Amino acid sequence: MASIRFSNITKRWGSFVGVDNLSLDIADREFIVLLGPSGCGKTTSMRMVAGLDDPTLGDIFIGDRRVNDLEPKDRDIAMVFQSYGLYAHLSVYENIRFPLKVRGIPNAEHDAKVRAAAAMVELTEFLERKPKALSGGQRQRVALARAIVRQPNCFLMDEPLSNLDAKLRISMRAEIKHLHHRLNVTTIYVTHDQVEAMTLADRVAVMEKGRIRQLGTPTDIYNNPANLFVAGFIGSPPMNLIEGDIIDGQFRAEGVSVPLPFAGSRTDVVLGIRAEDLRLTDPMYGHFRQKVYSVELLGDATLVSQRIGARLITARADKGFRIEMGATSAFEAVPSAYYLFDRVSGDRIALPA
Repeated sequence: MASIRFSNITKRWGSFVGVDNLSLDIADREFIVLLGPSGCGKTTSMRMVAGLDDPTLGDIFIGDRRVNDLEPKDRDIAMVFQSYGLYAHLSVYENIRFPLKVRGIPNAEHDAKVRAAAAMVELTEFLERKPKALSGGQRQRVALARAIVRQPNCFLMDEPLSNLDAKLRISMRAEIKHLHHRLNVTTIYVTHDQVEAMTLADRVAVMEKGRIRQLGTPTDIYNNPANLFVAGFIGSPPMNLIEGDIIDGQFRAEGVSVPLPFAGSRTDVVLGIRAEDLRLTDPMYGHFRQKVYSVELLGDATLVSQRIGARLITARADKGFRIEMGATSAFEAVPSAYYLFDRVSGDRIALPA
């Protein structure tokens, strides 16, 4: 097992900066998720750990060893990609076995290692099949077993569930979570899916434009977003964000007047509120009073949205709640559920005690 450290890593292609002065310490046995939209630098960061890309500046350490100049094969890492990368002409058994042959592991050890890895991902009964006879989820489990059989110092996983349907993604998340608990191998997992990040990670590094915008546990990232980018990226549905001004202790925007728990005035602010912290109330008393723009029945909850200016404001109601589209609705929340952000810098504003 090994820790991983990025020390002031920058990656440039000409004038384009893919990763911008990244420093990050990943503890031994930690499961860390690099989360962000396309082009944020998450995959490039992982590829530099693997040795598939070279940093322009800075150093990468696996354990105590600087690996910048090491070939990928000498870094003792195993990768799982979005594409399964299986050999179509080989059986599941031979696909899992392949890394052992490449690394020169004695043949006498192969069978036990392959069967142990296959058992971990419940593939024992499929070992003689070819990849074309497997479902998408089974193929991804073969890719996981092929990484496991190596017994590497760390796993690197690049969007491994993106090609699966919604139901399979849920079951494969559980597989990966269980495997990490069982194997305790340092893991870097790259995704744009915040649900994967929240359910799998020990810590999440939320990235934008080559930089980490916030690093913390899933709970901390969700409950204490440091800036507008993180607030709008984490959560399903994402946090409601409304631009406006504070005038004499009231947040005011088009169609909104919300009392805040402190006095004073300030311009150029953004009010944030999670959908689950808004409740529907009598239109006579709510702070957000508009006609219902949409109603979404999710099974376990009902999402009710209003349009305020160019933005949708969404509240999460009980699964049995019903209201007609076009009806007048009102939302309210307790002041402790509000977040404030600076509209210009995007930074979180600390609410006065």
